[in-house]
This record gives sequence, C-alpha cells and structure tokens, in this order.
Amino acid sequence: MLKEYSLSTKKNQELVDITPLIKKALIESKINKGLLTVFCPHTTAAITINENADPDVKSDIIYELDKIIPKIDNYKHSEGNSAAHIKSSLLGPSETIIIENGQLVLGTWQGILFCEFDGPRNRKFFVKLCEK
Repeated sequence: MLKEYSLSTKKNQELVDITPLIKKALIESKINKGLLTVFCPHTTAAITINENADPDVKSDIIYELDKIIPKIDNYKHSEGNSAAHIKSSLLGPSETIIIENGQLVLGTWQGILFCEFDGPRNRKFFVKLCEK
C-alpha cells in the first residue's frame, strides 16, 4: 500500500511532526506486522525520527545544523540553497519503522518529522506499508 501526502511548510526551516498522519495510514491499512517507510522526494528536505514532545528539540536541531552548515559560505551552487541540500543529505530522505501488533515500534518520545530546509514550500512525502 502506497499513500501520498501533501504538506505546506510555513518557514524557511522547520521540523514538522507527521506522526499522526503516519499512524492514521497504519490504522487504515489494517496491517498487523511488517514495515513502514516514509520517503521524501525532495533534495532540500528530509525525514528523521527524534523527540516530538518538547518543541525545543526541533529548534535545537535546526540551530546546531545552522552552526555546522551555514546558509552562506563558499558554495558554488547558483540557486543559493546549498546548505539546504547538504542538510537534506545528512539527515536523509527516508525512515523505516517496524510495525508490530498494529502499532509503530517507536520509543516513548519519538516521532516522525518532516524536515524543511528551503521553505516555505508545498511538499509531498510518501508512506509505503508492507505486510509481513
């Protein structure tokens, strides 16, 4: 089962909790055991799993990424968004989560986050559910 989702990001950089959408897709699929992959088809955005309870974690991640990968540097890419491409590559375009007993196998505080590094934009991501 493959589902496509649209998302409008609101800031230049933000981490958006998409966990509720993923959980809803799992419930609708009625899959009890298997794997779920979340994939982002954009080169300046990413998917990651991290804490979603304290919003300061999201802002801290962006803050530290900005220190490591500044927006302006000696980049050669002419569009001016090289930092966004690098951040996207570091975090990666997808995450795979185990499904057991009809539930996502995530830690207590973990959530699935869509990472925008070149917004605001209209984005999409895909969820692939595979039953085992």
